[in-house]
Amino acid sequence: MEKTKKPRAKSSAASPEKIKSAFLDYLLTNGTKPPSVYKFCLDLGIKEDEFYSSYGSFEGVEKNIWKGFVDETITRLKSDQSFASFSIREKILAFYYTLFEILKANRSFILLELSSHRRLELVPEFIKGFKASYESFVEVLLNEGKSRGEIAARPLLDKRYPKLFWLHMGFLLIFWKEDESADFEKTDAAIEKSVNLAFDLIEKGAVDSAIDFAKFMYQSKRN
Repeated sequence: MEKTKKPRAKSSAASPEKIKSAFLDYLLTNGTKPPSVYKFCLDLGIKEDEFYSSYGSFEGVEKNIWKGFVDETITRLKSDQSFASFSIREKILAFYYTLFEILKANRSFILLELSSHRRLELVPEFIKGFKASYESFVEVLLNEGKSRGEIAARPLLDKRYPKLFWLHMGFLLIFWKEDESADFEKTDAAIEKSVNLAFDLIEKGAVDSAIDFAKFMYQSKRN
């Protein structure tokens, strides 16, 4: 008697979101990327060319996921009518708080991606789109701040501000990765204190904020 063959999943239209969701499920379930695009598509029930219509590789999916965190943050902020009236300092704070709420919903993925990274000065390939979108958004805000007189014009430093803010973002990502406090309260405090320090540096004197932030970092390591 001929053995009954296990039916394969029927092919269906593969949207970029469907592929991204399936990739995330596989990565988080197995702790590693799928062995090949062919096997991934076979299990998903789509044709291989459908995958390549959306992404060039699994690395492309990773980059899209990371960049999407910044893009979704900006979309949420711009949909809030009150955001336009915020000071630049308030806009940066709102960006970080919104971003880390989105990251919290994807924490398992991010911990896996950053598991071998203790610092982000050397930017991993998968995070480069995230970095570019972040720096572009920050540059627009900083230029707005200079035009409104909220940020001091410093010709020798102005062009370096977006990259300095990227170092700040890298610090916050690693801090959050290692944060074990309830509802990541320490990360919220780190965001507030470090943003205040950053803006004191580009607006006025920084002594008070530097001391406050140093105390916070010392206490957070002891607790």
